[in-house]
Amino acid sequence: MNYFHKFLLAGLLTCAAFAAQAQEFRIGVVNIDRIFREANSAKAAQAKLEQEFGKREKELGDLGAQLKSLADKFDREAPTLSETQRTNRQKQLVEQDRDFQRKRREFQEDLNARKNEELQQVIERANKVVKTVAETEKYDLVLQEAVYANPKHDITDKVIRALNAGR
Repeated sequence: MNYFHKFLLAGLLTCAAFAAQAQEFRIGVVNIDRIFREANSAKAAQAKLEQEFGKREKELGDLGAQLKSLADKFDREAPTLSETQRTNRQKQLVEQDRDFQRKRREFQEDLNARKNEELQQVIERANKVVKTVAETEKYDLVLQEAVYANPKHDITDKVIRALNAGR
């Protein structure tokens, strides 16, 4: 019986130690999407991309509108055109559309590549700030993605303030 009591006491002490240790374990959660929306560095990156790609995007929009106008004109005039004229204009429209689609695809690929570069820089800065906040405030674990997190563990505001302050 004495052995059983010692074993029970050891088990209770172990549980008490885990409970005390669990209370000291600090968890933080960061919402990276909010950082992308609200941090000044993310807003600056977005503005930089808009400036860099705005002109090209407008040109593509104008080219698309022009192509649509030509297609509408062809649809209206097709019944009055000869077979040769209709075939030639149709080929021109198909070729122009193919060229437009290629330009649009290239634009999207270039934009995505630059966006990834800019967002990677924001993520790297944010990760440094998260680490600094975690070390300063003695967090044991900081998660960037969670299915659910109690709002009391959300440290996104602290990270955004630190990012905006330039830390």
